[in-house]
Amino acid sequence: MRDTAAQRAADGIEEYRGELTGYCYRMLGSYAEAEDAVQEAMVRAWRSVERFEGRSSLRSWVYRIATHVCLDALAAGRRRALPMDLTGPSPGATPPGAPEDAAVWIEPCPGDDPAAAVATGESVRLAFVAALQHLPPKQRATLILRDVLAFSAREVAELHGSTVASANSALQRARATLAAHHGSPDGAGPRPSDDVRRALAERYATAFSRYDMEELHMLLHVDATLCLPPYAKWMRGVPDIQAWLTGPAVGCRGSRLVPTVANGTPAFGQYRPDAAGAGTGYAPWALQVVEFSGDRIAGITAFRDTERLFPLFGLPDRVA
Repeated sequence: MRDTAAQRAADGIEEYRGELTGYCYRMLGSYAEAEDAVQEAMVRAWRSVERFEGRSSLRSWVYRIATHVCLDALAAGRRRALPMDLTGPSPGATPPGAPEDAAVWIEPCPGDDPAAAVATGESVRLAFVAALQHLPPKQRATLILRDVLAFSAREVAELHGSTVASANSALQRARATLAAHHGSPDGAGPRPSDDVRRALAERYATAFSRYDMEELHMLLHVDATLCLPPYAKWMRGVPDIQAWLTGPAVGCRGSRLVPTVANGTPAFGQYRPDAAGAGTGYAPWALQVVEFSGDRIAGITAFRDTERLFPLFGLPDRVA
């Protein structure tokens, strides 16, 4: 018969799946890979639960296992990114080049932050997750555990098998690198209230569906960005975004936007008028993740992998 500590551990492992998914997503930059990593961590935990002696908290023990799974996955040195991490902005009037492999890109995370009980929505924003990828894997884990998940320095040191001084030093280096790539740990600008974001998102959906360039001009921040994975192309500034929408992307005119949530921020499934002709409905085109700064839209990331992403976000196959 299992001892009491091991039995309690076996019973409690599953309750950490949600927050572990958020942790692994930040570590790996891919929601699909995060789910795989969490499942692997769960299997390892269940297999070794007899060795859990209760000397640390169950949460710390499970996170240690998940961290090793993520570090193994990152051993190849591949870093996921957003288009602006790879190249400079390009004119909106020019078409994109060839698409890059899907494994290059940061992926969106469905719904609100999976670890919402212990982290703020800022820590799962696309820009923040992309900035994390610049950190060496162990520094990345240290920063997420300390600054996002509120682990103590001693817990992180025990998790890594290091000293408290070493863990604190890694945290300071990680913070400095993150600031260089992201500006601040809590996002690129002031985060508006939920009501403001909701109102801006509704105005954006209406303006985009009407292809109202004047209204879009009013909603977009002067330095707003639009990026288009799997293409490396991205634009900065309202003139280039409008040149894109009225030029290479003019086929988006008449689209319908279906609301959802990604990375803790409003998002939309974009459906373009079906190429088969009028009256046949709207076909999936992109998942648009919208980010805000103050009372303006600061960034739009349009992910084209609708075949995989739309089911993940609960979006319909077509819009009638």
